Amino acid sequence: MRYKYFILGLLVALVGCEDVIDVEVPTTTPRLIVNGLLRVDESQEFIPVEIKVTETTNFFEENPVTQLESAIIIYGQPNPDAPELLDNLATSSLAESTPGSGIYIPDPTFDVDQRIRTSALLPNTVFILIVDHKGRRYASRTPYSKTVPMDNLVQGDETLFDEDDTEIKITISDVQDEDNFYVFDFGFGEYLALDDQFIDGQQFEFSYFYQKDLEPGQQVEISIMGADLQFFNYMDLLVEQTQNDGGVFETPTATVRGNVFDITGLDNTLIFDNVNRPEDFPLGYFAVVEEFKQNLTIE
Repeated sequence: MRYKYFILGLLVALVGCEDVIDVEVPTTTPRLIVNGLLRVDESQEFIPVEIKVTETTNFFEENPVTQLESAIIIYGQPNPDAPELLDNLATSSLAESTPGSGIYIPDPTFDVDQRIRTSALLPNTVFILIVDHKGRRYASRTPYSKTVPMDNLVQGDETLFDEDDTEIKITISDVQDEDNFYVFDFGFGEYLALDDQFIDGQQFEFSYFYQKDLEPGQQVEISIMGADLQFFNYMDLLVEQTQNDGGVFETPTATVRGNVFDITGLDNTLIFDNVNRPEDFPLGYFAVVEEFKQNLTIE
């Protein structure tokens, strides 16, 4: 009996000795995050413009949406004598699709249709996104990047690390004598960046392995997108840093800078950089890319 009381007393003492430890999580000044990947299907009449803005937050918290004071897209062709300037300028004013959503689309209340027609696209068309947020102005410049369709998309029967891996085999034909860059979207937040350094002008087949359980009859949508060198490098680095972390656009890594710059106070918004503002930058990316999609049914 005394032994039982001893054990009971020991347990009470152990429970009473537990301390609550408060872990101090580092706090940082919130940064604007711009998710502006515009995927173009040239068979459609309009570019699906949708810019989502959020802010960074502390660890363990979801990035909250935020609102912009204004947002506009300017587009045109580079001037042959001064490529940093644009000819044949056109604009698209953006407005929040639903109050509080943080998603901006061509303003439907404007007197003139603000949607951007795909017929206005040329391979060298340049787009500039300018947004105002909490008293600061940000801008991003990107070319329209075309791509090639997938020649073939089939399921393979090889595995990589686990017998439950699912192999997808993709074939593309690279355009000869051009520096081409590709970004593949495999769904589930999984991306792959590829360049044509060793496949210039060739038909190329490669395998991608899903390391998750896919059920027979399940459909997966796979797409190929065009990219310039800057977008390729950005995606390649993000894929490397966010593997098995929920997708490259869920929580942008603070060390990976995109192509959006702080241009507050600059006179000419068509020529900008942040060379003298190393700490003033938002996160995210703005890109306008051609996309081809195919569905595959898992066997």
